[in-house]
Amino acid sequence: MTKPSAMMDRTDEALADLAAHPPAPPAMSGAFDAVLAELAPVAARRPWRHAAIVGTVALAYAGGLLAVIAMRRDLHELPMGWLVGVGILWLAGFVVPSTLALVPRAGHIAPRWRAAAIVSVVSSALFVVLGLLVHPSGPSSGYLGPENFIRGHGCLELGLATAIAPALLGAIFLRGSLPVRSRWVAAALGAGGGSLGGLVLHLHCRIADGMHVGLVHGGVVVVGALLAALLLPRITDGPLE
Repeated sequence: MTKPSAMMDRTDEALADLAAHPPAPPAMSGAFDAVLAELAPVAARRPWRHAAIVGTVALAYAGGLLAVIAMRRDLHELPMGWLVGVGILWLAGFVVPSTLALVPRAGHIAPRWRAAAIVSVVSSALFVVLGLLVHPSGPSSGYLGPENFIRGHGCLELGLATAIAPALLGAIFLRGSLPVRSRWVAAALGAGGGSLGGLVLHLHCRIADGMHVGLVHGGVVVVGALLAALLLPRITDGPLE
């Protein structure tokens, strides 16, 4: 019978021999070599830089649209406090959800989807209610009336056309960085773009009907958020280039 000490000696010898003569690893396959050869460094996201680019491009785009379609004719007849205050609200409605969608908390990688979701819902409701309740007018303001409500669809189209640029650009910057809840983040981008569209309408459209200002101007935020949640994840969920 082999003694335990002798067995331990043999084990030690075997381990020492293995350490002195380690087995050669198997050669990698050609396919694996080809994959490794194609790997390239991936540039890290720069969230604040991306947010600044989105904001700059969006405001320049909105300003260009206003220059083409002209400011509202009744601008000088409206209360300056309402004109400036609501304009600031529209601008904040663009900046806040867009920033939440693009810029994560310190020390995190993924965007703040919960905060983005809350702001998207709140802003969508806020601008509809605000337009229904507060819509001052002047002698040069226009009125459609409930019977002609559908004729105001052009404002919805203009607002959504304004929302396209920031929402699409933000989605491109977020490509491949949203492991979960991408639809809420996309909705925030759409709500932000819709608010920018609402700002353009606020300065362009002279129709003062509450239904038009609330349901059409405010509706741009709602429709923008819904369309973005439906369509933009096709971009944001894609692989990094």
